[in-house]
This record gives sequence, structure tokens and C-alpha cells, in this order.
Amino acid sequence: MNAVEAGGLWKYYGDYPALRDIRFGVEPGQCLALLGRNGAGKTTLLRVMAGLTAAQRGELKVFGRPVRDGQARASIGVLGHGIGVYEELSAFENLRLFGSLYGVKDAAGTARAWLDRVSLGNVGDSLVREFSRGMRQRLAVARAFLHEPPLLLLDEPFTSLDDRSIALLQAVLAESLKRGATVILSTHQLREAMELATHVLLLDRGKLTFHGPRPAEMLADPTWLYRRHGEA
Repeated sequence: MNAVEAGGLWKYYGDYPALRDIRFGVEPGQCLALLGRNGAGKTTLLRVMAGLTAAQRGELKVFGRPVRDGQARASIGVLGHGIGVYEELSAFENLRLFGSLYGVKDAAGTARAWLDRVSLGNVGDSLVREFSRGMRQRLAVARAFLHEPPLLLLDEPFTSLDDRSIALLQAVLAESLKRGATVILSTHQLREAMELATHVLLLDRGKLTFHGPRPAEMLADPTWLYRRHGEA
């Protein structure tokens, strides 16, 4: 059973097809780099995979279940463009809340453990609105990973991160892959992505132009795939 199975996805914004008959599967344990130029449809595809928006045609399944099924959604961790935490709550209250929503056993204990993991243990009872951007970024990483989801969806996760947050995210991603999680990440930071990716999917104006194992050439030249299979 695939971790993600996309069957003929079409997504329109008005008359514009942002996704055009997208079909692919991602096996458990793979790390898929979702590539494409601005406007290619990467964020739209990730939002469909996360169950945040619905495709007009086709279906998306997560571990064999429709993506909007409760069990399917509980198996997903999402790290998007926004920080995605509540500013008027403390860091601890944020993680305890999300842990409870995901059905984590001992949500309070897990929240404290993750605060230590992201170097926020000493400010865990402080309000998030008092945090620097880097601190908020690390809290967002903890929120996405604290329930150890078997599927992680990350939209431009390295963009605007400070060096400390990038190192943390890379370490947590590597740990997740080691425990067998499936990771799908959209990024323009190609060198960082190629260090992790086992497979690559390339979108070009809403169309899938390549899906397969990461070409060896991309380790030395991350733009190789764009020249071979991307837009002219």
C-alpha cells in the first residue's frame, strides 16, 4: 500500500487548471522532493495531499484512505509557509493542545520533551507573541513532528529559516526517515533537498513531467532535471 496515491487529480482556480491529471504513488519510507518553478502547482498539490483543499476531479488517498478521512488526516504532519501556532498561548500550551488534537498519549509530557528538543525548554511557559521569528520557527517544527506522523508534508520548509532552525529541521527529518516515515517536501533549496531525497517529482504548469528515483546527476547539479524535463 502506498503512503500517498494520486489518481487523476485536477484542480481549478476559476478556469485555470492548477493541477492537470496528476497521477503518482509514493511508497512508505520514501523522501520525495516536489520540484517546479513558481506557479507550477507545488503548493496546490501539497494542500490537496494535506486535505486542506479538495481537487475537483480525481482522488487522493493516504495509506489507502481518502485524504479527508479522520485516520488519514491524523497520520499527516504539515509544515507550511506560515508558522501555524497560537500567539496568545504559551509554547507549552500550543504543543499540548496539538498533541491532544492528534491523540498523543501524555500530551503534556510529549510537549515538554519537544520543547527541550527544539531548545525552547527554558521559555516553554512564555507567550509565543514574545518569541523571535527563529524561536517561532523551531516551535512550528515541534508542532509538525510531535505526534511522529508517518507522513510529513513540507512546503518550502527551509525558506527564511535561520541557520539554527535549518540544522534542527534537517536533523528531525533525518530521524523521521530513519524510523520509516514518508516525507514529501516542496522546495527551491535544491542542494538541501537533494541530500535527503530518494525520489523526485517535477511539475511544469500543473503537469507532471517527471517522477522517479532521484537522478544521480542532481547531487552534483541540482538543476539538471529542470533542463532535461522542465519548461523551455
